[in-house]
Amino acid sequence: MERLVCYIMMKYVLASASPRRKELLAELVKDFEIIPSAFEEKNESGLSPKELVKALAEGKAKEVALRAENAGKIVIGSDTVVAFGEKVLGKPTDAQDAFRMLKTLSGCSHAVYTGVCFACVKDGELHLLTDADKTTVHFNKLSDEWIWEYVRGGSPMDKAGAYGIQDGGLVEKIEGSYTNVVGFPVELVKNMLEKEWV
Repeated sequence: MERLVCYIMMKYVLASASPRRKELLAELVKDFEIIPSAFEEKNESGLSPKELVKALAEGKAKEVALRAENAGKIVIGSDTVVAFGEKVLGKPTDAQDAFRMLKTLSGCSHAVYTGVCFACVKDGELHLLTDADKTTVHFNKLSDEWIWEYVRGGSPMDKAGAYGIQDGGLVEKIEGSYTNVVGFPVELVKNMLEKEWV
């Protein structure tokens, strides 16, 4: 009972403006603030895709948690990348880049990694809890015409790998968490919420 009361009373902050992450966190936490992080995302060389998303999620969460007004709050940062082999595909820079990414993924399998970090400053000390999830995604074979029509619709432009799992026609099947591909692995976050770490 003591842990449950503490869990309910904690103040949470989502360090993202993503409507998809907001909706998914709302399934787990009833009341939370949204404070987008100003952390500058960089594709750090030498890191595996899994380590990269953990580092980026940590950077986002820390930036918000270290603001004085957020002391004592649990800040949740998240970052998602698509990896084709060990090559990381971020958000497309333009329509041509989106087409190139989707053409690369067409008819193939790739991995989606999402890193999640909880950050909290308590008694002047920064506490962190970081983890990541992986889902394997198998794409349908896509024609050039189909890809261009999808790109013109605008959906790929703000998404890692230039696609949204919720959009039809792309994916043959997945192995792992669906919400991880959306950008916020609900199962992983739920497990993290139940841990004692602060």
